[in-house]
Amino acid sequence: MCGFAGYLGWEAPLDECAAVLDRMGRAIAHRGPDDHGVWLDQSAAVGLVHRRLAIIDLSVQGHQPMVSASGGTVIAFNGEIYNHRTMRLELERAGKRFRGHSDTEVLVEGFEHWGVDETLRRANGMFALAVWERGSRTLHLARDRMGEKPLYYSSSGHRLLFGSELGALRSHPTFDPALDPGALANFLRLSYVPAPSSIHANAKKLLPGVRISFQREGPSLIARESRYWELAEAVRQGLSRRNRPCDAAAVMDEADRRLSEAVALRMEADVPLGAFLSGGIDSSLVVALMQKQCARPVRTFTIGFDEPGFDESVHAAAVARHLGTEHTAHVLTAQDALRVVPELAHVHDEPFADASQLPTLLLSRMTRKRVTVALSGDGGDELFAGYNRYVTAQRLLAVMPALPRALRLALAALLRRTPPATWDALLGKLPIVPSRPGEKMHKLASVLTADGAPGYYDRVASRFPDPLTLVASDVETPWRPDVSWMDATSATAVDQLMYLDARRYLPDDVLVKVDRATMSVGLEGRAPLLDHNVVAYAWSLPLDFKLRGLEGKWILRRLLERYVPRELFTRPKAGFAVPVAAWLRGPLRDWAESLLCTQALVRDPLLRADAVRSVWHAHQQGRSDHHEVLWNLLMYRSWREAH
Repeated sequence: MCGFAGYLGWEAPLDECAAVLDRMGRAIAHRGPDDHGVWLDQSAAVGLVHRRLAIIDLSVQGHQPMVSASGGTVIAFNGEIYNHRTMRLELERAGKRFRGHSDTEVLVEGFEHWGVDETLRRANGMFALAVWERGSRTLHLARDRMGEKPLYYSSSGHRLLFGSELGALRSHPTFDPALDPGALANFLRLSYVPAPSSIHANAKKLLPGVRISFQREGPSLIARESRYWELAEAVRQGLSRRNRPCDAAAVMDEADRRLSEAVALRMEADVPLGAFLSGGIDSSLVVALMQKQCARPVRTFTIGFDEPGFDESVHAAAVARHLGTEHTAHVLTAQDALRVVPELAHVHDEPFADASQLPTLLLSRMTRKRVTVALSGDGGDELFAGYNRYVTAQRLLAVMPALPRALRLALAALLRRTPPATWDALLGKLPIVPSRPGEKMHKLASVLTADGAPGYYDRVASRFPDPLTLVASDVETPWRPDVSWMDATSATAVDQLMYLDARRYLPDDVLVKVDRATMSVGLEGRAPLLDHNVVAYAWSLPLDFKLRGLEGKWILRRLLERYVPRELFTRPKAGFAVPVAAWLRGPLRDWAESLLCTQALVRDPLLRADAVRSVWHAHQQGRSDHHEVLWNLLMYRSWREAH
């Protein structure tokens, strides 16, 4: 796990090139505290810099940028290839000889033997990489299948910059940092900037499963993009196999085997290893499968808040006791979390506003004191129908066509008229109720006017439905992936929503949050449920193995019952939430006011100051709960102040 950056097509004196690469590397030094390397070819105007977090092969043989044995290929690589031992054996049979035992060396030799795309197809892992082929004078950039590792690039037509984070690109003297108003509108809607956009107009994110190659043709750089893996194709193939006869016991055994293999692959490390444990279905199952395959107690880590309704640490502790893990837990006060807020703009070098970034960062810091690698349960919700919105959609979208639109609009208005706090008080007295019911009732109001799964997704994904009222722009960048191709398959509305989440929310929100939090402290996060073989298998399962009645993740729950008593994990889904709404009216009010005051806003040409102030006042006066869009605005404003 590391960070890298570089350029192609920028010509400058050698000492200047080396100094610029050094600056680009220092901008991402937190991603790799163990080693630093620079590689330059002045004749080809190409340079690479690498920051290393040593996980496998801690020796100098794992140093990067790494040159192949033949000298013809150079790689800068961020990530882990979990099946590198199998790939190495194949290469050795073909006559390749290795100096060390790192997965990086397997990749660089594989690229020469099999070619870039074939090597990527063989690789099971999470990664972003840059590969320079000296013979063809071609630079390849590639990203893993599900988007676990980030990769940004900026191409001007004759010069290319790239890096693991935007800070590396901003460190190059030719980078134009102009902001993209359309991407900002996306951010205020979604709490993240969706790929391929970035907050900078002249930089893009490489999409998951994509390889893009650059070659010089005269003064210009020619880019050729291809996909070595496509989520839509994996979904299409899975759906085509879905209706085969299923024996529930056999399916359970097969799922157990596949998930156990994915976990085992991710337990290889030459450094201390542990796991995040929230006490929910996904992380509990990952830890159970780790403990099943480990002779000593697995190290597990949990963080919680001393706020009612926002703390799940007690549930995690119960699961840890049952599994016999070596458990570390810490319950934070509001002040603990608030002290971290000013640091978020530096941790996330692009505006990012999923409020669970706070506990994720604090959990990563605590975990890094004991281990260097931590497994997580990320991906379970998107692959196995874990979000509450899937349960709602299955029922709501089935009946909505029969309801007159006027009736739906009236009902939505009625639900919105009651403030979330009042809904919390009314519904909180029921014996079984999801966390923060007021937010969910207002979200229900928004989806009542939707038509079909795509419209439903637009509403549930939007933290603020009208971002152009706040942004000084008339255009918002299109952000929802196309799902029209699913009409020709057996896909249900829930399938469409899971696909959209796996294509959009998972890589651009969940995985960004985890990558930036873990890498800010030199911790490697691994997600077994995102193994591409598990992804393909999950899409081949009949939907009722995922969503049955009001219960999502049905098969994961049944698997977990093999290892943990049901009563330890059966409860409403809470998520990794923090009480932002209350904080903005309390301990964070002065900080927020300093960023959203009129004097500050009029200096920001991308925001409509009067509209922002109106939203702020409505929240402060209790007339509306605007904490989601306000958190988005505050993360953008604090990022802008910092960068």
